[in-house]
Amino acid sequence: MAFVRAHPLALLALCLLGLGAAYLFAGLGPNAGFILPLRATRLGGMLVVGASIAVATVLFQTVAQNRILTPSIMGFDALYVLMQTALVAVIGAVGFTSLPKALKFGLEVGVMITAAVLLFGTLLGRGPRDIARMILTGVILGVLFRSLSGFVARVMDPNAYSVVQSVTFASFTRIDATLLLIGGSAALAAIAVACALSRRLDVMALGRPVAVSLGLGYERLMLLVLALVALLVSVSTALVGPVAFFGLIVVGLAHALVGADRHARLLPAAALIAGIVLVGGQLVFERLIGQQSTLSVVVECIGGLFFLWLLLKGRVR
Repeated sequence: MAFVRAHPLALLALCLLGLGAAYLFAGLGPNAGFILPLRATRLGGMLVVGASIAVATVLFQTVAQNRILTPSIMGFDALYVLMQTALVAVIGAVGFTSLPKALKFGLEVGVMITAAVLLFGTLLGRGPRDIARMILTGVILGVLFRSLSGFVARVMDPNAYSVVQSVTFASFTRIDATLLLIGGSAALAAIAVACALSRRLDVMALGRPVAVSLGLGYERLMLLVLALVALLVSVSTALVGPVAFFGLIVVGLAHALVGADRHARLLPAAALIAGIVLVGGQLVFERLIGQQSTLSVVVECIGGLFFLWLLLKGRVR
């Protein structure tokens, strides 16, 4: 226990390393040359997605000054689904599936960053003075985006709608190697920037008045952090689809393990815990239970229950 308290990041890293090795090499059999690259792509995708969602959630909670908020709760994933639905409706299913993956990914990232800065910059521009109103506004925007997506989906061709469904349902086994290379590079760059801003984020977490009095360029930092959140969420969503409550779970566990005062410890702890949950969960479902797409459903269920528990405990701060 003393080692856990003194070196939590080292323990998390060792645990993730062991799970990653087990996921890669357990039960390879005679077709190792074919299976190993597929597993490596999935493992890399889970690590990128987990770290992206975890870091994005920490950053967003720091800006919002609230532990129960995530980009998904504020309508971020709903905006992505609306984008995909509108794109299929405009150019058709054939045009959508024939788009170059790199071009499609770049378009998604650009639109998501622009929309996120406009949306959350306006929403949080004056600080979290009214948390209840901010949460309600985000929920309403999410409902609006989902309603628009549902309306467009109802009037489009059923074949086109099936394409929309295939890209908006989260699956940790459907990870494209090309997008992983592009998205992973972008996500790692964004995570590196976030880690470099750790000290400034510590000051930001003190609140807008204190941060400004200490000389922090609050407005510029807030827009930069929101841009990083948009990039990380768009990368993770493009790789596996929308995942609403996963970030809430792993960041809650990271706060419990390393505390909330230092982002230099909180950010890597959240990323490592996210990787452990995804790799360990997928290992259990694939190798022990034999299921291929159940993990996202379980994550959403547990995350929703955890969110309700936070509300009932009155941790809106």
